[in-house]
Amino acid sequence: MKGLWSPAWVARHLLALVLTVGCLGLGWWQFSRAADGNSISYGYMFQWPVFGGFVVFIWLREIQLFRRKATGEPPAEPARADRAPRAPGAPVTFGRPVRVTSRPAHGEATGNDPELEAYNDYLAWLAAHPGARPADYPGRVPAEPQ
Repeated sequence: MKGLWSPAWVARHLLALVLTVGCLGLGWWQFSRAADGNSISYGYMFQWPVFGGFVVFIWLREIQLFRRKATGEPPAEPARADRAPRAPGAPVTFGRPVRVTSRPAHGEATGNDPELEAYNDYLAWLAAHPGARPADYPGRVPAEPQ
């Protein structure tokens, strides 16, 4: 536990404390403004303590992660019945694989689209001549296929 009292952690503890007290103080200030007749301050009066609660949540979560890392405990993973145990070194997968059947696009099935072939020839020529302008193309510049 001495790791939680290192200078870096002491600074984090103080920052969390200052932010939490600051958010609660701002909530109290908004309450006093709302009591003086500023009706919009009622919303902020509830908003600032929520921000303070978020700071506490993140602070506790960071402590929890540090303690797990210090003990060498793996991060908690929800147990699922449909998941087989992963072998060490195997890739991590998220859920089941999705199988997608691909269909050729319109005009691609036959391979006889002269407009597409002309456009591909034009692109190949541009790739082979990186400094060339489109006007330097020896053939007719085809319209972009749709």
